[in-house]
Amino acid sequence: MLTLFYSPHATSVDNEARRASGYVDVPLSEAGLQQARLRGEQYAQEALDAVYSSDLQRAWRTSEIAFGERGLPLYRDARLREFDYGDMTQHPIEQIDEEIPRRIVEPFPNGESAVMVVQRMGTFLRDVLRDHDGKIIVVIGHRATRYGLLYWCGNTPLAEIVHAPWEWRDIPSGATNSIPTT
Repeated sequence: MLTLFYSPHATSVDNEARRASGYVDVPLSEAGLQQARLRGEQYAQEALDAVYSSDLQRAWRTSEIAFGERGLPLYRDARLREFDYGDMTQHPIEQIDEEIPRRIVEPFPNGESAVMVVQRMGTFLRDVLRDHDGKIIVVIGHRATRYGLLYWCGNTPLAEIVHAPWEWRDIPSGATNSIPTT
């Protein structure tokens, strides 16, 4: 069994501008840098074995700032990336929220679908379970990361996960979820 804590990355410059970054590698905002420091404090009492993050800087910088001083192994993994929104990259968040339910099987134009996201997340989870069985890890990611984790670590159909409202909010309020896997 693997115990996995999920947290979204801290606020990026695109989050503040209400744009959906997708694969665009945008930095954390000033508020996001402060949130990342607080994230480490949230986990201060947890006996963690490793931290994984998306290879996009808004996620890996969150993990470096939050956990870098603890001496934990920090891994970057492209399979934890946000959706590839393709032609809709950096469109307003409201447009992405409207479009996502139509992109469960059909990819965003020149991008990817929710099915594609959960497939890459499935390979990540198989590898991390093999490498960290019996351990406790943190995953810092995005909306797509969360969809994949909910799909593989629960019994909720993908369509239900995707159709559930995505709550955009400042971090760290209520940002941590523990997802036990077997």
